[in-house]
Amino acid sequence: MKKIQEIGVLACLAAALGGIAWWSGRADTVEATGNSFAVKDVRVFDGESFIERATVVVRDGRIEAVGADARIPTGARVVDGKGKTLMPALIDAHTHNWGDAQRDALRFGVGSELEMMGAAQSLPGYRRHREAMRRTDEADVWSSGAAVTVPGGHGTEYGFPVPELKPGEDADAFVRARIIEGSDFIKLMIDDLHAYGGTQRMPTLPRSQIEASIAAARRQQRMSVAHVAAQDDALHAVNAGVDGLVHAFVDQPASDGMIAAMKANDTFMVPTLSVIAGFGRSDISARLAEDPQLQARLTAAQKASLRAQFPPAFPTQPKALDNAIESVRRLHAAGVDILAGTDAGNPGTAHGVSLHGELALLVRAGLTPSQALRAATSRPAARFGLKDRGRIAPGLRADLLLVEGDPSKDIQATRRIVTVWKNGYAQSADAPAAGQAASIQDADRLVSDFDGGDLSTRFGSGWQAASDSFMGGKSGAETRWTAGGAGKSKGAMRIEGDVAAGPAPWAGAMFSPGSGPMQPVNLGARQAITLKVRGTPGDYAIVMLHGEGQVAAVPIQVTGDWKAVRVSLAQFAGADLARVSAIGISNSRIGHFQVDLDDVAIE
Repeated sequence: MKKIQEIGVLACLAAALGGIAWWSGRADTVEATGNSFAVKDVRVFDGESFIERATVVVRDGRIEAVGADARIPTGARVVDGKGKTLMPALIDAHTHNWGDAQRDALRFGVGSELEMMGAAQSLPGYRRHREAMRRTDEADVWSSGAAVTVPGGHGTEYGFPVPELKPGEDADAFVRARIIEGSDFIKLMIDDLHAYGGTQRMPTLPRSQIEASIAAARRQQRMSVAHVAAQDDALHAVNAGVDGLVHAFVDQPASDGMIAAMKANDTFMVPTLSVIAGFGRSDISARLAEDPQLQARLTAAQKASLRAQFPPAFPTQPKALDNAIESVRRLHAAGVDILAGTDAGNPGTAHGVSLHGELALLVRAGLTPSQALRAATSRPAARFGLKDRGRIAPGLRADLLLVEGDPSKDIQATRRIVTVWKNGYAQSADAPAAGQAASIQDADRLVSDFDGGDLSTRFGSGWQAASDSFMGGKSGAETRWTAGGAGKSKGAMRIEGDVAAGPAPWAGAMFSPGSGPMQPVNLGARQAITLKVRGTPGDYAIVMLHGEGQVAAVPIQVTGDWKAVRVSLAQFAGADLARVSAIGISNSRIGHFQVDLDDVAIE
């Protein structure tokens, strides 16, 4: 049983660390009244500078007037701003989004996130959401979509299939495909792990393809950004014309040559100090989870994510945070643009709350509080072309954050949140109560019968292959439709792969029953998971991810002939059936395997 639990944990982490989400068409909240108001006698940070006393008037979700003499319309709802500071909603310039990420972000005053790798299926929904002016409880997202990476390179290790730029392939065509999918900018993965010392390596883009991809993005009028971990890779990307580095390199502080190159090429950096702190097993994020100023808005899942650490197999660089902070100090002093981003979605981070921790780390790295606030508002808006965000000025969207105190003197004042507005609508102050989860419709019982010639599902967020590869494991799996299912039905889902020896080897497939990936649903009224299965004979496990990331599993036997399997939900010992995030099948036996599923249902 211990082995089965390890498999389930890995499956959960694969979904979380990958940052690969499928947009599920979640409907916008119905528009309601209440997005016109005024904040009177408030200190204003307008995205660039502070105004000690002003009034801000909002009409129909947009800022109408700002200033000490701004006229408040007759009958307008007035918010008393004395002793408080009003600022633009924050922008996190490096995230990975799934589940409740956008809700978690907005609850902490983060109105926009820049996703630095995500699935093409998410992109149309992101665009619709950010263009609307409706009431919503979610932050807006701009995304790179799939990253430019090579077979086996960074971004492919999470157990999910992603596009790959193969040797000799046309970078222009690859970049064009991402733009057609809806990518807002182009991200390159440039990292073979040599920044961490040691001998572990992974494939990465050769310099010729780096240069070709950056040039292709420029020709197709998209900005390009690069994931880097080592300074030599960063310097090459900068000299090739990349617009920004979306991590600080961790192997050494910025050299004079690096600083000169970034200045000459007007390259910005998103250092992501929050996630880099986690590389060295720092307790910075764990302390954030205990901050009394933040407790009312934190969910149990966010606290768990802040306290989480990278797995032991993750390569370490003991001086990563020190090197990154020193780089930020040197680059900022030289006038290089620094943008605030967290890499939320990784262990030791959580959406929304981690940006408040990132602001404190930027101040520790030499930025003044005002400069750190610019790094989280006007600077990312300007660099990424978010024309109606990141500032408080007439005509712009009323995405606003009101806090107690003066963050120009104490950056931690941003944590004393009074009110968050999105599109002019005030947001709920408190975190959702633990255990709250959507219920699936009573009619939603059959997940997939695979008779339509594809792997579509009747509800939920779809099937996805997964494996231990996100942790550096060598296992892998693929899912595909195959003709001829159980009982002579039209088709089935085939999961095929290879499980390679390692600390916790596994491969299989997962299904998310919620309307968004990894969003929990309440299965408390259901009785069992039923399916028909055949495949490489042996022991498999039906795995359930539940609660705040806990795992339960039930072993099953598979034979070469179709057989019906019924797993009672009561067999998942200790499972929180009110919060089920995913259900899957996994195999941990070393070697090649093939397993077919048909008529999967949650009865």
